[in-house]
Amino acid sequence: MIALGADHGGFKLKEEIKKYLEELNIEYKDFGTYSEERTDHPIYAKRVAEAVQSKECERGILICTTASGMVIDANKFKGIRCAPCFDENTAKQAKEHLDANIIALPGSYLNISKAVQMIRAWIGAEFLQGRYLERLQMIEKIEEENMK
Repeated sequence: MIALGADHGGFKLKEEIKKYLEELNIEYKDFGTYSEERTDHPIYAKRVAEAVQSKECERGILICTTASGMVIDANKFKGIRCAPCFDENTAKQAKEHLDANIIALPGSYLNISKAVQMIRAWIGAEFLQGRYLERLQMIEKIEEENMK
């Protein structure tokens, strides 16, 4: 199950991504927004991060104009590893190197074709373990120390 969330800057792309997921029979939950009316990205990042954090959803995709706001918002939640993705390689490495459970896409800079390539790369990638697991453990220690 994939949690989807977008602000007004990512709404159109989110709607296209839903069609792609439906074609592949990949389950998703849409946490909003539901129009292009101006809204605030922290609302949707929070909904998606909480859904992933609670295991209601296995992973999440967030979309705003640049991806930056969503990344900052989502990474405020313990256990969330949200990575900004700008191409197929950054999406793949987000999973392989960081075990990213949420990716953030820049809605103003992507078309659906590019977004689909990125999502496919992220979903198809596996966490590489090894030195990346050691880094993940370091991140978890930082979370324990700073997210009380």
